[in-house]
Amino acid sequence: MEVFDLYDKDRQKTDKTMKRGMAVPDDHYMMVVHAALFGSDGKMLIQQRQNDKESWPDLWDLTVGGHVISGETSSECVGRELDEELGIKIDFSDKRPCFTVIFDTGFDDYYVVTMDVDLNDINLQTEEVQAARWASLEKILEMIDKGVFIPYKKSLIKMLFEMKGSIGAHRKKRTPYS
Repeated sequence: MEVFDLYDKDRQKTDKTMKRGMAVPDDHYMMVVHAALFGSDGKMLIQQRQNDKESWPDLWDLTVGGHVISGETSSECVGRELDEELGIKIDFSDKRPCFTVIFDTGFDDYYVVTMDVDLNDINLQTEEVQAARWASLEKILEMIDKGVFIPYKKSLIKMLFEMKGSIGAHRKKRTPYS
């Protein structure tokens, strides 16, 4: 049974934990992560969730996502999820999320990575993932419209594509005096 650390509204770890499947207590929050892995051709690696998953069965999703387990950092979690679900090894120890989205019961850190991966080299965790493929922005938006991709806000998907290969919210790099 997985156990998750709980955080306060300022993202400070509390002394409380919760088991998977339990409700997050009031005034506490959990942490989850997502990774969007892009190839040099600008397409995102997406995965199809297994049909027996409790949430979003059979739907296509971002490259990976998951809950940060107790004692783990966000960057450790995203590396673990990529390795477990797709067999892709990336060291995130010196990386920060590109951005964080808050939701009712937690924080969702998004990592954006550019790396060419051959689909033949992917090792799917069959308990979680039934397929993986590369998809363009247009294809993912079409899949959302058809109801075969998790219904993320389209602006989030567009932002992930816009964030690839960069950090920060500005188009130009800041000079020391700007």
